Amino acid sequence: MALSISRVSFEHYSSPLGIAETAPRISWRFDGDAPDWEQSSYDIQVSRSVSDKPKSFSSKSSDSLYQPWPDTPLEEAQPVSVRVRAHGRSKQPSTPWSDWVSVETGLFKKSWENVKPIASTIKVDINAAKRPVYFRKDFKLPDDIASARLYITALGIYEAEINGKRVGDRVLAPGWQSFHHRHVYDTYDVTKLLTPGSNAIGALVGEGWYAGRMGFAGGQRNIYGNFTGLLAQLHVKSKSGKTVKIVTDTTWKSGFGPATAGEIYDGDRYNATLEADIKGWSKPGFKSSSWSDTRLLPAVDGELVPAEQPPVRRVEEVKPQRFFKSTSGKQLVDFGQNLVGWLQLNVDGPKNTTIRLRHAEVLEDGELAIRPLRLAKAEDYLTLSGKGPIQWEPKFTFHGFRYAELDGWPKETPLDGNSVKAIVVHTDLEETGYFNCSNPLLNKFHSNVRWSMKGNFLSIPTDCPQRDERLGWTGDAHAFCPTSNYLYDTSAFWKGWHKDIWSEMSQNEMVPPFYVPSIPWFLDRPPKPASVWGDVVVANPWNIYQAFGDKKLLQEHLPQAQNWIDTGIPRNDVGLWNRSSFQFGDWLDPLAPSDDPGAATTHKILVSDAYLIKMTETLSQIIGALGDSKLAKKYQTQRSDLKREFQSSWAPGGKLANRTQTAYALSLAFDLLKDDKQKKAAADTLRDIIKNNDYLVGTGFAGTSPLGFALTGINATDVFYRMLLQEKVPSWLYQVVMGGTTTWERWDSMLPNGTVNPGEMTSFNHYSFGSVANWMHQVIGGIAPLEPGYKTVAIAPIPGGNLSHASATYVSQYGTISTDWTVTNGKFHLKVRIPPNTKAKVTLPGTQKTKTVGSGYHEFTV
Repeated sequence: MALSISRVSFEHYSSPLGIAETAPRISWRFDGDAPDWEQSSYDIQVSRSVSDKPKSFSSKSSDSLYQPWPDTPLEEAQPVSVRVRAHGRSKQPSTPWSDWVSVETGLFKKSWENVKPIASTIKVDINAAKRPVYFRKDFKLPDDIASARLYITALGIYEAEINGKRVGDRVLAPGWQSFHHRHVYDTYDVTKLLTPGSNAIGALVGEGWYAGRMGFAGGQRNIYGNFTGLLAQLHVKSKSGKTVKIVTDTTWKSGFGPATAGEIYDGDRYNATLEADIKGWSKPGFKSSSWSDTRLLPAVDGELVPAEQPPVRRVEEVKPQRFFKSTSGKQLVDFGQNLVGWLQLNVDGPKNTTIRLRHAEVLEDGELAIRPLRLAKAEDYLTLSGKGPIQWEPKFTFHGFRYAELDGWPKETPLDGNSVKAIVVHTDLEETGYFNCSNPLLNKFHSNVRWSMKGNFLSIPTDCPQRDERLGWTGDAHAFCPTSNYLYDTSAFWKGWHKDIWSEMSQNEMVPPFYVPSIPWFLDRPPKPASVWGDVVVANPWNIYQAFGDKKLLQEHLPQAQNWIDTGIPRNDVGLWNRSSFQFGDWLDPLAPSDDPGAATTHKILVSDAYLIKMTETLSQIIGALGDSKLAKKYQTQRSDLKREFQSSWAPGGKLANRTQTAYALSLAFDLLKDDKQKKAAADTLRDIIKNNDYLVGTGFAGTSPLGFALTGINATDVFYRMLLQEKVPSWLYQVVMGGTTTWERWDSMLPNGTVNPGEMTSFNHYSFGSVANWMHQVIGGIAPLEPGYKTVAIAPIPGGNLSHASATYVSQYGTISTDWTVTNGKFHLKVRIPPNTKAKVTLPGTQKTKTVGSGYHEFTV
């Protein structure tokens, strides 16, 4: 009987170095198969230094998530170590002590007051793309270095070096925030990079999201400022207790170098013939007399805060599957996977040889299909020095691609897996959710869902990673949030993004922008209220709470949810949506024309009113969970009133105004009809609509995620299985049989004849329609949260679709939950694993009985 603590964490940090909280809450995850084990108490030890004896604290509590900091608050930049031990009930074992885990606070606001960002004095055209700038400074240190921390951010994207060595492994740092409100700085332990005596620090800064071109239809530059800049503090503590501080000021020097361009949409340019001019630029003793000076910039607009979400990293490498020539004879490479990141080249060739890299997700007529990129060039250029092999990859851009074109490749270097590889880049979230079944196409689809999430969870939740957009569209995030919470630990990721939503809607009459961070572009001037998209501020907080069980975070999100419902939504005289309001509606309904993606078959206001009622109910649930039953009842009453008005407006006699999958799915999933008789009639109608459509999908963004649950709710899971396993367009598996390796923006982004959809918006990496994976996890896999954070788990798999086997695994905040079922000779056999300190309610298919079990392994046959 094994039992241990496998992880100790603080708040929602993946790496708690330089955190904001001085009294961080502590959580621990269990491992092991101890049967029916429940925590009765716990011990925490806190060690503030190696020489001092740890302080011990005990608590008689069964809670193992978000427990209060037991010691006095931490001081600025103070490191401590923590370990935990948990005790079971009577006659149950205790866990061993966990490993010691370090946590360290960042800088307090006061420490930034006299430190300003710097920019180069080199004159630039602020209306043009900004060439990356190299910043550097020499400094000396005493002999007794004890520890060192670098606190750094940029007005743009930075990469830092100390004494010629790269600092950390983050890329595209500090990411994209709503910089007018919030500006993240990163913290690095750089102790091992420093030496007594002479040292040097350098940073290369590109324009990034801060000052680069962002937005479609040509976009806009300088959204947050006209200049790129660097803001940093290096704190070096000596063994004697003194601290040396190196900060950005006018003693730094600046210059240009081989990185000659770096744009999010258009790509990087690097001229290796210029490397000799800056050789050793981040090492001590480099002669920088010819470099330009620096000047101070005003303090950043947004509040300087430590990074909460995990950083963007180079997470994996993908080798090419084949090299081949296009129809016109161009050199192409296929990586076999649509991914987000860039190419890494290992190449040698004559001086001034310039290699151009172009990127695309699909081919059309044997060539790169670049029309979907719109006004994004997505091109990188490398000019060789002729002085030997070079390994190079971009620093200031990212691309969405499966295929690349290599123009100008030198004959001196063979084209193979050693000379060209793809680097996959995304926010480095902990992978927590898995699914597998006996249908290989469904497994491939699930893989596609994961790849689309990886590609679009890059600092913010983007709609797409390849064209002149890559914005944090709220409607997409709303639809996909439950799926994302299963596949990865997204708690910190959503926390930061929702802070930006609240900052921006607070300045816009409580209306969430269509995409966050917003940019002053025509769709958002000022932000217009829209259902589903705006509803992200209600649905996401509730879904995050269900997944991670953090009531404090739910409380933090309450103002955005409540203010949207109370203030942001324009209403008619009966409290439903104003009939003249702008709406996206059931966006990209499969019957919408290619040039009019909003022309859905379901009325936009019907969709909006349905979601308003659901969001009002969700707000009531949020407030009830936070303990205000009186206020929760107010919104529940409001929901009942709105439901009656919906019935009058859209479902007189129970017959929906639109005979569509979306209209009937929403009415059933959101419980919008009057009585059981109307619900039964609606259920029969929905079945007929789907049958008459040959079990093909008829929903867009708004109707897709509720559809499967609506059918399961009326005991028509078999109908949804038939839909899920369809291979004709429009269906989920159509994208798979057409060779897709990610999920698509349109049901038919690629037409059956292999050509690209003629519509302007044709991404092959869009996660919205992948929201169906939430149904797969809960209904096929059979895992769902019954209590927030999976404190109690619902285990209720429903076999179907001729599947003979399925398994699912979810690593919750408590530990690993898994199911594994088979159907053999008419018998259903289920294996279940439940983590310590939780319970599960198991419902077997074909039965109405539910059995409650504790932690450990369990098997059932029916």
